[in-house]
Amino acid sequence: MSFPADSVGLVTPQKFQFEEPLALECDRILPRFELMVETYGTLNADKSNAILICHALSGHHHAAGYHHKDDKKAGWWDACIGPGKAIDTSKFFVVALNNIGGCNGSTGPTSPNPENENRPYGPDFPLVTVRDWVKTQAMLSDRLGIDVWYAVIGGSLGGMQALQWSVDYPDRLKNCVIIASAPKLSAQNIAFNEVARQSILSDPDFHHGRYLENDSYPKRGLILARMVGHITYLSEEAMKQKFGRDLKSGKFMYGFDVEFQVESYLRYQGEQFSRNFDANTYLIMTKALDYFDPSREYDLSLKKAMSNTKCRFLVISFTTDWRFSPERSQEIVDSLISNQKPVSYLDIDAEQGHDSFLFPIPLYVKSLRAFLGGSEHLAKTPKEAN
Repeated sequence: MSFPADSVGLVTPQKFQFEEPLALECDRILPRFELMVETYGTLNADKSNAILICHALSGHHHAAGYHHKDDKKAGWWDACIGPGKAIDTSKFFVVALNNIGGCNGSTGPTSPNPENENRPYGPDFPLVTVRDWVKTQAMLSDRLGIDVWYAVIGGSLGGMQALQWSVDYPDRLKNCVIIASAPKLSAQNIAFNEVARQSILSDPDFHHGRYLENDSYPKRGLILARMVGHITYLSEEAMKQKFGRDLKSGKFMYGFDVEFQVESYLRYQGEQFSRNFDANTYLIMTKALDYFDPSREYDLSLKKAMSNTKCRFLVISFTTDWRFSPERSQEIVDSLISNQKPVSYLDIDAEQGHDSFLFPIPLYVKSLRAFLGGSEHLAKTPKEAN
């Protein structure tokens, strides 16, 4: 197979082992952990061109390119990462990873439990937070010899990680890009996550999280959780255009099997997701979303939380995103403006809803490319780049 000219081509994941204990916000300690990582492009001599990509709930380290020459699908953000693309790998060294608690190679619920290596962590894996993830990402930065990231970028839950980076490590990034995200979850969003979790927890095959030991899997619960979540990722307009009220067979069947095309789509998405994602990981990821609130350490004031940031910001929202509406992005922007921090904000007209951040929408791509600039900006300090 020949790859497109703007593809990073074949990529090989790397596993980084960390033997030092990791203290977590939940007051538990991981004795050691591993991170699965992919990199694209070349790190320059002074290591000033590195960009960190933070993934969303179901994301992972495979953000661009292909693992095998016969792969039909590229990495999850291949539309934006590659030579000549918005995140230009001919200029930047791009790093993507799978966070701890995940199920794509980094230490998580399916990993061997060091206290009993004959069985996986399962439900014994500790709950982790966005702040914990950022801490491990900083440790990865040290391992790579990257003192300062040219940019930290993320969409949705990834945007929360980028935001946390700017708060916890203000001297270690020059630019922060927060896309389709929020400063904390609303009650409605927490409610959606709880319905998804209960779908899994109530599945008879869940076995209190020890399904692997019982040679079972809560497939039905995970399918339902994904179906609920997927509805929130799409806009009403996108669903109307894609499905409307179209019937699969062209007529009512007067039963409870699939009749409408939208039903077929949701079942397909749930089925595909259940084949590749771990149920315990899903629970952990949704709780990390619920817990996220950088203002907790600052008297519940987002303005105070953002007061010590030193980087430039680009905040992007999408008009039809009702999971993380433009108003939530504007909260971040307002907190930065009130602190007189350098911030650019775009609310982009797009019909794909929350999932818009995954699509190569022309204005979105153009804005991201323009903000990141190119080699002429790499040597500048955050102050000079404003």
